Order: sequence, then structure tokens, then C-alpha cells
Amino acid sequence: MKNLCTTIALTVSIAASTSFADEAAVQFSSLDGFNAPDTQNVKGVRFPALYGKTSNVVGADLHLLAIGETDNFKGVQFPLLIVGANHVNESMTGAAFGLWNWNKGTAKGVHFGTVNVTNDVHGANLGLVNYSTGHTVFDWSAANISKSSNVQLGIFNKTDEVKTFQFGLINCAKNGFLPCFPIINFAVKK
Repeated sequence: MKNLCTTIALTVSIAASTSFADEAAVQFSSLDGFNAPDTQNVKGVRFPALYGKTSNVVGADLHLLAIGETDNFKGVQFPLLIVGANHVNESMTGAAFGLWNWNKGTAKGVHFGTVNVTNDVHGANLGLVNYSTGHTVFDWSAANISKSSNVQLGIFNKTDEVKTFQFGLINCAKNGFLPCFPIINFAVKK
């Protein structure tokens, strides 16, 4: 067992210290812009602790009580100790798990979070509260608020433009058959 732990530690340290074409296979990031190795491109695994920012990550983002910020992300974002948040500035493809998912750009995939604050989501937002400043395809939570959405399922659903339907206790859509209606509301073509 001791040899296995030593081998794993040695492999991780070699991978973390080796960068090819300004790209790391393993990165540890933390406060004040600290990245080890010092690169803005990770293809593999990143471990942000408290707060870490790296421009481009492809692979896994495993938070250690952290907010992990990226500009572009492809893969899975996951807090190792349940407490963690994901912040994407431009694009995300994959799955984001966290207490809070904040995506200011475009997402293709799924956000699983207590609170999901997004822009354009070509996939699903699943959580307690979903708030989007752009278009979403599918929202499922207690409260869903968006600029436009294909489908919203929740206790309270609000959008300027529903593309298909809303199902919940209160459903509000400017283009719905009524501006607000209980149980179900759906798009009316004008």
C-alpha cells in the first residue's frame, strides 16, 4: 500500500510539473492567481482550492472548498467535499455540479446546483433556483426565471417567452395563453 501511494504521488507530481506547449495535465490553483504549474491551459485535472482561475480547462475540475473559475470549460466540474461553485465566463460543454453554478456565456450540457445563474443553456438547468439572462432549453427547480425557455417545470416559472410550455403552481410568460396561470401555461402564436 505504501508503494502504491508513493507511485501515485510521484506520478501526480511529475504530471503537474510537466507542461507541453503551455499545457498541464494536472494543475493545483488557489488564491491570488496561483497556478502550479503556471499555465492557463489544462487538459486533464485541475484542483482549485478556495479560489482558482484558469482560462481553459478540458477534463475534470475537482474543487476543494472552492470557486473554480474558467473562461472555457469542457468536461465535468465537481466539488470534492460537496461545497463548491463553478464560474464560467465564455463557454461550457459538459456537466457542472455545485452549490452554485454561474455561467455568463453559452453552455451545452447540464447544470446541477442549488442555484444556477446562466445565460444561454443548450441543455438543462436542474436545481433549487434557476435564473437565466438568455435562453434555456429545460429548467427544473422550485423557481425558474429566464429571458426565454422551451420548457420550465417548477413551483414558480417566469419567462418573457415560453417556446412550448410551463408546468407548476404559478406560470408566467408574456407570450403565454394568459400572462400568468396556475398548473400549466403554453406559448400562443401571434
